[in-house]
Amino acid sequence: MPETDIRFSAASTADAEELADIRVEAMRPSLEAVGRFDRQRAKDRFLNSFNPTETSIIRRAEETVGFFVVRKKVDHLYLDHLYIRDRHQGMGIGRIVVDTLKNQARDLSLPIRLMALKGSPANTFYLSLGFEFVSADAFDTLYQWLPEPA
Repeated sequence: MPETDIRFSAASTADAEELADIRVEAMRPSLEAVGRFDRQRAKDRFLNSFNPTETSIIRRAEETVGFFVVRKKVDHLYLDHLYIRDRHQGMGIGRIVVDTLKNQARDLSLPIRLMALKGSPANTFYLSLGFEFVSADAFDTLYQWLPEPA
């Protein structure tokens, strides 16, 4: 899949429900594996913190294939969500998103931080992209990627 097939667009409040459904679809297997899947809870957790100005929709042609949320903090970029629809996973789309964020982080001289649910395939994905383990609690693992010093 050529990188040019993927584009990002700004989210709007009208996108919230569709994006929440994508989140539920993407998280379901990992949440079921740890006995914590609750469709409404997973949806509500996203909707309660949804901010369209921090959200980008990932499109391939005219199809919405996923989305990501980056919250700019004083000392880091926080990748709060990155979800790709099942049928589009394994095509390099997540890598395109993360590479784009890494370029932004380099320009700002800020690290990227994120949390991944323990047991989720996302852990292997982020480690493969150079993120490093920072800490963990009962459910989540915190990772960080540091830009190279100038």
